[in-house]
Amino acid sequence: MSDTNSSAIAKPVILDLLSDLPFPRQRGVLRLQQQIDLILLTIESLEINAIDAMFKTAQELDLDQIIKNRIVLWRLRCTNYWRRSYNRDTLTLDQAKALVILASYRAKQLNYTLRKLLVEEQQMRDKDLPVDTNFLLSDYLERFRSNFRSRMNPRRAKVSIYLNSEEKLNELAISLLNQLLFCTGTTGMQRFWVSLFDGEV
Repeated sequence: MSDTNSSAIAKPVILDLLSDLPFPRQRGVLRLQQQIDLILLTIESLEINAIDAMFKTAQELDLDQIIKNRIVLWRLRCTNYWRRSYNRDTLTLDQAKALVILASYRAKQLNYTLRKLLVEEQQMRDKDLPVDTNFLLSDYLERFRSNFRSRMNPRRAKVSIYLNSEEKLNELAISLLNQLLFCTGTTGMQRFWVSLFDGEV
């Protein structure tokens, strides 16, 4: 995918918050693109009108030079090879940075919700109760499952495993909540960025 920035336009200064790391080889790039999209999918499952909120945040952060509109945001996310609408493009470094920064800033706005959900999840596990019997968790998990099922390609082997097991899909949804909370810390955004390259979250 060609860089959405014109050479005549300065890059958004906020991109400098993340280091310029060399892109991994193809398998690593696919994983990076997948993880970013799944984090954004988690945000979508947490808040109503999440896409509008994402685009508004992108404008506030001057990331609209890269994420110019909702269609561009959708196309960038479709670099996730798990998607039904996978477009085989590769994110540029600046595009990947912009999406990570966007996700991290939205995560900070959702910090209270994230912490509450994860506390509830731990309490349910301590009581040896199914997590989706909790009202708050059930609401999030239902939206996540719905989003995942509608967006992801069931012909992908890993996707089909999740689609055939509600328990595994719930586990993925909870795992992504933890990753999203990870982004809200003082250096969480930078640590999440690095984790996309070294395979450790």
